[in-house]
Amino acid sequence: MCQHCMDRREFATLTSAGLAAGVMSLSSAGAAPATPVEPWDPDRSPIVTGRPLRVQPVLVHSVRTPKEKNSWRSWSSVINEPAAAEEIDRIAGEMEKLSRRAEFPIKILPTIKVCGEDHVPLVHKTDHDVVLLYAATNAGLFKKCFAQDPRRDTIIFVRHKSGPTYHGYECIGTRYVNVPSPELWAKNSALNHGGPTLDDIVVDDHDEVLWRLRALYGLKNFVGRRILALGGPMGKWDKQAPKVARERYKLDIIDMSYDDLAARLKAVLADAKLRKQMTTWTDRYLAMPQTRLETKREFIERAFALYIVFKQWLHEQNAPAITINACMGTILSVTDTTACMPLSWLNDEGRLAFCESDFVAVPSGILLHYISGRPVYMHNSTFPHKATVTCAHCTGPRRMDGKRYEPTRIMTHYESDFGAAPKIDMPLGQEVCFIDPEYSSKRWLGIKGIVRANPDFAICRSQQDVEIQGDWRRLIPETRDSHWMMVYGDYLREVGYAVRKIGMTWENISGEEG
Repeated sequence: MCQHCMDRREFATLTSAGLAAGVMSLSSAGAAPATPVEPWDPDRSPIVTGRPLRVQPVLVHSVRTPKEKNSWRSWSSVINEPAAAEEIDRIAGEMEKLSRRAEFPIKILPTIKVCGEDHVPLVHKTDHDVVLLYAATNAGLFKKCFAQDPRRDTIIFVRHKSGPTYHGYECIGTRYVNVPSPELWAKNSALNHGGPTLDDIVVDDHDEVLWRLRALYGLKNFVGRRILALGGPMGKWDKQAPKVARERYKLDIIDMSYDDLAARLKAVLADAKLRKQMTTWTDRYLAMPQTRLETKREFIERAFALYIVFKQWLHEQNAPAITINACMGTILSVTDTTACMPLSWLNDEGRLAFCESDFVAVPSGILLHYISGRPVYMHNSTFPHKATVTCAHCTGPRRMDGKRYEPTRIMTHYESDFGAAPKIDMPLGQEVCFIDPEYSSKRWLGIKGIVRANPDFAICRSQQDVEIQGDWRRLIPETRDSHWMMVYGDYLREVGYAVRKIGMTWENISGEEG
């Protein structure tokens, strides 16, 4: 039995009737009608907000007939219909295994067999994000089967030992695709990924296919993503950040007003049923194992009112993400608490929730979330020394691996000594990776680290001393009082592959992606 489960009867469902008083109050205040949301439930599996990646496998082959005393075939035995049928079955089995192993939503379309010019249009009529090209024979058709939409991608698969050796194993290379380079990547954008390069060629290994698909899934769900910005967007030390986020990444940033927040909070707090619900949720949260209260309980109850409003907005605006401007000022007086806990709860549910409305860092957090499938922790960085940096913020996910809840002390927000904020302890030895954006430039840094301590310095509440892997001294000239994005695990290879598709400069401080 789950160690932190409760009787479901203890939940009072947030139905339309349960929110009726709130809706009426909001309507009389001139605000948009509120929508009911599902109850807070720490036992529910995290939701997945990303759209499935649609993959179109394509087998390109030829039909050849023997010619006496003449060279009539190229490399590979996939040169007749029985061999092609056998290869289609092999691909179907491999795609089934790959689909089962993928930890992200993926839709594998039926394999298209191309053995002549008249078959090529079949590839481009399907609704796909990625062409997975099995380059068996008939090399003259390879390039014609690449994804035509410049926002779509192509992965080229050739066989050495995993089945019948492909002609593509011999001929694929710079004759068909470009050599990757910073100059080439610089021409890419969110609307034009630049076509396949040598980075998109895989030999035999479907693990190599899978991580590329993971990166492309993240990219698909990053570009154009809608995010709510309470109090409007900003950029830490870079006023151009919101403009760049809209133009470069096509982010759909929706401004949400503090006036609407105040009206909705008033309605929620005036509803006796919702107040009782907030009390029940607070009891439930504080009863979770390894949860210690070190601030006033009332701050958590009021934080659940804020959580309700945030969930209403996310549902009404059909958005998976929210960020908050003036989270260390305006929101304290409007809510009589802090936003640290609601942001933590939303992240644990599988949504994206960041403080400070910093669109220097927010784009990298969105991409990292969709690539990893895990909550992302936005935090302040520090000056690197002896391979160590300290990561700290007063909000962050507690369910960083998407499953377990880490030990947490609920304290005040550090700078204001007010409200409620989680001090989350991460497992010592936990591998993590970071994205450090260089303001609104096209340059992002990747960093890998190991959690070595959860100290208790006089800084933001959640704090970790992290040992940087690789040449940590390269970080010293990168120190710029910035926000980093952290996730459990190592996804630097996927991030580098994805961002180069949209024209970014990527540098991995911790080594080559491989």
